[in-house]
Amino acid sequence: MAKRSILHMFDPMPQNSPFDVNMALDAGFDMLVPYNNVRLDSIHRLVQDAIFSRGPSGVRKTAIFIGGRDLNLAMNMLNTSKLAMVPPFEISVFADPSGAFTTAAALVALVEKQLQEKHSKQLKDCKAVVFGGTGPVGVATGVIASLAGADTVIVDHLSLGAATDLADEFNRLCGSSLTGAVASSDQQKTDLISDADIIFCTAKAGIQVLSPDVLKTAKQLKVAGDVNAVPPPGIAGIKAKDQGEPLIHAADSSSAVGVGPLAVGNIKYQLQHGLLKSLLERKSEQDKPVYLDFREAYSFARKIV
Repeated sequence: MAKRSILHMFDPMPQNSPFDVNMALDAGFDMLVPYNNVRLDSIHRLVQDAIFSRGPSGVRKTAIFIGGRDLNLAMNMLNTSKLAMVPPFEISVFADPSGAFTTAAALVALVEKQLQEKHSKQLKDCKAVVFGGTGPVGVATGVIASLAGADTVIVDHLSLGAATDLADEFNRLCGSSLTGAVASSDQQKTDLISDADIIFCTAKAGIQVLSPDVLKTAKQLKVAGDVNAVPPPGIAGIKAKDQGEPLIHAADSSSAVGVGPLAVGNIKYQLQHGLLKSLLERKSEQDKPVYLDFREAYSFARKIV
């Protein structure tokens, strides 16, 4: 009897994400098995339980998805999963905590496209500021932009220490070159964006981070991207479906352009769907498993956009 495809969904949180469950089922898995409250020290045992029970042909139809909200923990779980494999008993693993890796990859790829098309610039030529930069999507956005060469600042709205500690942590973990900053006032925001080429907004939904008066002080701004789909927009003037439309409140509204949350969400959906499907693409024992995090997400996002 042909073996059915199984996705084991490891999550350190009390509940698995319904969004991830829906996406996995739509990607073609026959069975989804959610696990919650999963600890890092349980990963090795769980992985080996999954790989040794199906034989070499069955492992090609078996995969792991790692969720949660903690990016560092998710990456440690991914690495631990990889170390638990015993060839030829190896299965593919995809980490996307809080959807942060796929959302951030979509955001950066879309902004990068507008930067190239409208300004003939690369990320390595630019300074980027990430508001909401200490949340999961913000950290992932900052790391991706930094590794692509941008001079990148992640911003917390209350604590310089929180931003600096996270920057240091992920610089060690990922090899990025992030710096941390705080912006609890309009003056601090103005100081941060005065020489920014790129602004990413990944802050809490329903909060306007950059007002028209603040945005007009960003005199070097080229592209701004916002993931907040709940009114008001995180960046004043960005509409939900914008993909390179002029930023009406920017200092140079004829040059600066915006990328809106629905544009990001469309690419994020395609990206997560595609990466989940790739977990099932091993046709023979010669096909190696894949281990997917923000790096593969960003590479795939660039191809989509």
